[in-house]
Amino acid sequence: MLLFRIWCAVIFVSLAVYTVPVLMAEPNLFPAFFGAIQSGGWQGQFNLDFVFMLSLSGLYIAWRHRFTPAGLLLGVVAFNGGALFLSAYFFIQSFRCDGDMRRLLLG
Repeated sequence: MLLFRIWCAVIFVSLAVYTVPVLMAEPNLFPAFFGAIQSGGWQGQFNLDFVFMLSLSGLYIAWRHRFTPAGLLLGVVAFNGGALFLSAYFFIQSFRCDGDMRRLLLG
């Protein structure tokens, strides 16, 4: 569990450090992101795959919280926050679950 928590921390810090200057330089990601999908190249394929992964993570988080209003809100945050959100979420939940991976993944 320690390695998992370290990995979550590495993901969070790496993405936060990378995201801040990118967001400051280009605050609107939608034209570039969806433009790549519309163009039909490999970048578009990757972006479409990424959208589906985000949707699965949002559904998983909402399901894990039994589709309660708070769970649905967390699902939306997971979809929009990506790995930055999920790394923090799993880090915190790993302590709430006392390091039990089954409880962490199944709720």
